[in-house]
Amino acid sequence: MLGLTVMPFEVRAVNEFEVAFAALEHEHIDATLILSNPLTFPNRVEMTASALRHHVPTMVSLREYVEAGALMSYGPSYAGHCRRAADYVDQILKGAKPADLPVQLPTEYELTVNSKTAKALDLSIPSSFVLSANIVE
Repeated sequence: MLGLTVMPFEVRAVNEFEVAFAALEHEHIDATLILSNPLTFPNRVEMTASALRHHVPTMVSLREYVEAGALMSYGPSYAGHCRRAADYVDQILKGAKPADLPVQLPTEYELTVNSKTAKALDLSIPSSFVLSANIVE
């Protein structure tokens, strides 16, 4: 066992980011995993700024969050998703039936680290980890 304790925090609106990260800071949480969804993705700048204000390291699934200030991400390429979606649209416009198209899983995964955020949080990232990253911001 890893000895981790999972504490879910639900956020339903942008103005709840500050409250959630304040609560995480109050609980002395070591880090948080933020799921990408229709609330967090378009508001990633506000969300990551709130996490930084409360000194909460954030792990996310997409590089775009790291570009907005999250500590690190590991997950599929969002650009890769868009390319595959465009390919599906192209095939459908050429007459393919959507039900006949195969389900495709992501083929590209990225590890991205934000060194500025690590420094702001007073965290040192091992050089071996940084060397294995696809992107270091």
